[in-house]
Amino acid sequence: MQSMTIKTHVGCDGMLQISLPEVQDTDVEVIIVYQPIQKTEKPSLASLYGICADDPIIIDDDSVFDNLDEKIEGVFDS
Repeated sequence: MQSMTIKTHVGCDGMLQISLPEVQDTDVEVIIVYQPIQKTEKPSLASLYGICADDPIIIDDDSVFDNLDEKIEGVFDS
């Protein structure tokens, strides 16, 4: 018994096509176990607009928030 895993598309006609080029002119028994794949949509740039509205960037008098400078001294030294 041989097994294979494939990802393919079932069209609106409900037809699934499976090609077995290594099997020719012989009878086979086929067992199909299928699981629909959940489509994940990539967010568009427009959908990301304003996601930081509740987490504003805080700037002090020197234009840099003091906490941003903590623990980074020497990080960029070679």
